[in-house]
Amino acid sequence: MKLFLKSALAAAVLAAPSFAFATEFEIDPAHSAASFSVRHMMVTNVRGAFSKVSGTVNVDDKDVTKSTVEATIDATTINTNEPKRDEHLKSADFFDTGKFPTITFKSTKVAKAGKGFKVTGDLTMHGVTKPVVLDVTEGLTPEAKDPWGNTKRGATATTKVNRKDFGLAWNKALETGGVAVGEEVTITLDLELTKKQAAAVAEPAKK
Repeated sequence: MKLFLKSALAAAVLAAPSFAFATEFEIDPAHSAASFSVRHMMVTNVRGAFSKVSGTVNVDDKDVTKSTVEATIDATTINTNEPKRDEHLKSADFFDTGKFPTITFKSTKVAKAGKGFKVTGDLTMHGVTKPVVLDVTEGLTPEAKDPWGNTKRGATATTKVNRKDFGLAWNKALETGGVAVGEEVTITLDLELTKKQAAAVAEPAKK
């Protein structure tokens, strides 16, 4: 019986999900952002950002392919440095933040790519979910301690999407040809990660 229990325990350990051995980090919303760039009037790029990004990254340094990412962007925090344009972007013509206040990403695969890696996952925006690939060209930074003793890491990820794939189809034709807003959007995620502290174990009450 003891031999059977030992064998069962060993099998359970081997079959346990690999992320159980990963280090959990939380995205620091105060020091992270999601920015974007889109062609305007066929002549230049307009840039903007979402100032509130949160989520969790499980990092397996021994095997990065076993790492996972989940992130949420507050779409209501969009800022292009032009209040009227920001209100238009929040309207039903674009993000419709009244109905869809968040943009989410959940990884489904992580693969090595040179010094960094590629993170494939499901991006949900404007109520539409599509697969995208994030390029993390330089990988994660080494761990560093902030002045308050927190362990930090960082990463920058980029991707490109066609906004029409997510139902963001508003546009206007130009008299000189072309359209007012480009369809391809370049997205950049600048993330600062904080290692999650292990929960303290309460000591038993003394009798």
